[in-house]
Amino acid sequence: MKNYYSRLIDNTLTQYLETFGAVLIEGPKWCGKTTTASMHAKSILKMQDSRQGANYLKIADATPSLLLDGENPRLIDEWQVSPNLWDAVRTEVDERGIPGLYILTGSVTPPKESMMHSGTGRIARLMMRTMSLYESKESNGSVSLKSLFTGNTQVHSHSTLTIKDIAYLVCRGGWPQAIGSSQSSALLIARQYVKSIYNNDFSKEIGISKDPKRMQAVLRSYARNVQTLAKNTTLLQDVKSKDIEISEATLYSYLNLLETLFVIEETPAWAPRVRSKTAQRVSNKKGFIDPSIPTAILGLTPDTLLQDFETFGFLFESMCIRDLRSYVDQMDGEIFHYRDQYGLECDAVIRLSNGKYALVEVKLGNNAEESGAKNMNKLESLLIENGHEKPVFKMILTGGEYVYAREDGVIVVPLGCLGI
Repeated sequence: MKNYYSRLIDNTLTQYLETFGAVLIEGPKWCGKTTTASMHAKSILKMQDSRQGANYLKIADATPSLLLDGENPRLIDEWQVSPNLWDAVRTEVDERGIPGLYILTGSVTPPKESMMHSGTGRIARLMMRTMSLYESKESNGSVSLKSLFTGNTQVHSHSTLTIKDIAYLVCRGGWPQAIGSSQSSALLIARQYVKSIYNNDFSKEIGISKDPKRMQAVLRSYARNVQTLAKNTTLLQDVKSKDIEISEATLYSYLNLLETLFVIEETPAWAPRVRSKTAQRVSNKKGFIDPSIPTAILGLTPDTLLQDFETFGFLFESMCIRDLRSYVDQMDGEIFHYRDQYGLECDAVIRLSNGKYALVEVKLGNNAEESGAKNMNKLESLLIENGHEKPVFKMILTGGEYVYAREDGVIVVPLGCLGI
């Protein structure tokens, strides 16, 4: 077994187990949910155990409470293969009335109708993602996102990641199994993940299957539009152009399934109130849970990315958004994007629950720094003119080497220096 890399949710999970009767950890398959949950559990039930899984399902259908017996916290891994376990856990939590009884992990979101009760107040939810560069120790974490939000912007540091390193990290992704593996093995993991989606290996456990050729066509079209505001009608026409018949309703069913499986994760639009005729775009920005997924879908390698910096830029943005989400999740915040009818845009707006916010532009190379700073400064002026407070900070997240502050107050931070 490989050494365990501490995950950002470890501390949060400890706190939740001290507060709630049960905790559900959701996220994509292979992101490390079971491994992390096992570090906090005192007994484990694996619903997909190859030797006992069929027997567990029979017990779950007849008397699910029998499967809850064990030292607490008890981990119930991939609980969704028998959704009635949810209500059994909720009932047990209600009756015992103490925290830290169960940890549930799930790689898909089962239909709501399969659960009798939402579990609100009894079962807390945590989102677990693939590993950020800080978790995999490829970012030195010298620039703390939390510190930036407290006004500590006087940071001087540098990243050791080269542009070749970044191309590899985009293609490898944050799959725990890939960390520390040889390059050929690491890249194979992402390709096998994608094949599993095509072959319905992930979706069959909730009774939903899709045509592999259609799924492949949908994913290829989506991957070609990663980190853009492409409309779903554009995806539909793209898929149809490949001689694959698909209706709009069918396309949406595929996209809904991919969201349910935690394969895609779109960035919603930020729509602050401005007293002007500016029309803000409200479309979600297309995105994947991990940048290695679109690279594997499109058959890209570190070498091909280095020959196509336009595509590289979109995929680098995907990796930046993944890492920002991982950090912001621990800060009770959310990630949005901004764009209006005049082309004024911001790649990421970080908004915390206390109302504080920051603006972030993603630029792979320093040659695009000026345009990124100009956009954020213009957006800041627009917001102030309309009664909003200033952002706590403005940051350009780059693939460069050095951390520094510009004269206009914008902080330039390499992704290899960013941490929580």
